[in-house]
Amino acid sequence: MRRIYIIILQLFLLKGFLYGQTKALVGGTLIDGFGGTPIQNSIIIIEGEKISRIGQIGSMKIPENAEVISTEGMSVLPGLWDMHVHLMINGHSNYAYWDQKYPPLFEDVIMPASAHQLLMAGVTSARDLGGPLEESISVRDRINKGDIPGPTLYVSGPFIQHEPYPGTEQFRWGVNGVTDARAKVKKLADAGVDCIKLIDQDQMEMDEVYAVVDEAHRHNLTVVAHSHRPEEIRRGLLAGVDCFEHTGLSSAPEYPADVLSMIKERTAQMNLGPMFWCPTVEGLYNYEYVRDHPEALDNDSWHLGLPDSIIQDIRESIKHPGRLPYFQITPTRRPTLERKFNQLKETGLVLIIGTDSGIPMKFHSQSTWHELDVWVNEFGVDPMYAIKGATYWPSVLMGVDDQVGTISEGKYADIIAVKGDVLRYIDLLQDVDMIIKHGHRYK
Repeated sequence: MRRIYIIILQLFLLKGFLYGQTKALVGGTLIDGFGGTPIQNSIIIIEGEKISRIGQIGSMKIPENAEVISTEGMSVLPGLWDMHVHLMINGHSNYAYWDQKYPPLFEDVIMPASAHQLLMAGVTSARDLGGPLEESISVRDRINKGDIPGPTLYVSGPFIQHEPYPGTEQFRWGVNGVTDARAKVKKLADAGVDCIKLIDQDQMEMDEVYAVVDEAHRHNLTVVAHSHRPEEIRRGLLAGVDCFEHTGLSSAPEYPADVLSMIKERTAQMNLGPMFWCPTVEGLYNYEYVRDHPEALDNDSWHLGLPDSIIQDIRESIKHPGRLPYFQITPTRRPTLERKFNQLKETGLVLIIGTDSGIPMKFHSQSTWHELDVWVNEFGVDPMYAIKGATYWPSVLMGVDDQVGTISEGKYADIIAVKGDVLRYIDLLQDVDMIIKHGHRYK
């Protein structure tokens, strides 16, 4: 009998260890993600993985058994989302070389390292777009099981396009006709992806584009489409794409009038819900600064989880930032970015935070706060709008706003905090002081 009692006690203690005791975050300024007035002197009660109660000092009692965590002098907000990351790349400048050498290490080394870096930057949810199917599913599921640290992932698996670029067939799938387009999307859906990524749709037959979007929606999957060229946007809008990526059109100064009219026509249809756009501006906007101040690349936060050999390989590839072919037209593109960003915003789109993290010199440990910083400090976006674009709206797009995206009762406790007023100094997010994901404190 005594042995049974001891076993029961051990199981009870183990459950408490795994799921965490009650926590009380006390004293901070709560920015809940809905966009309203922040709550001063807040109290957030976390029980296990979820938020149970929210109140203020003096009007709500803290449970006697709670672990009290002071957030005095801090901004407390939902864990960030990054809606455009590439876990399979880590800032290396030579894609062809990387795609040939490192696929064997994607699943067990490179993608887990990318995920861990994102989490430690305060990103508790992320959308990984354009990766190898089995590896993407594996990393996502291992994170969800708690086997490896990382944000909650929403993965697309391989790009869908007309024809994959040579050497990229593992993570780019071509389609040949309507039947094949539907079959490829169904294969991804059956494998368990969370969204479909469409690229170069202006090179596909329009019937193929319709088939991709329709088949995805039949499986309750959102469709994410590139917007590099005007015809990509036009076709995506006609087919009913849910979210566009990038602020493209190369060095053209602005979007064509007919494209803007089509977007406004779509945003006017309230019955279809919001239309989303993920502009990913920072990697281009800050390139010249990084080129001229490369000491920023020495920040070793991007080393986390990577072996020395890969770190050295990445370092060598970006040793001369001004020589990278990837960015040679960027100085011509940069002056157009703010105008295009504002054109999109003025159409009534919902802009969301995504970074293209993983592209040359853009590290998962730094990209998300950089994007927020450009929105607010360079483009003049209201900080609350920007934060909502990195918390609430992504959860709406992915259909999980009943679970995450805001700090509210019954939702998962995905919470970060920084010392100071993040609405006044958005760049405080470059060093997040506290990170809680699903009730577990990582920092």
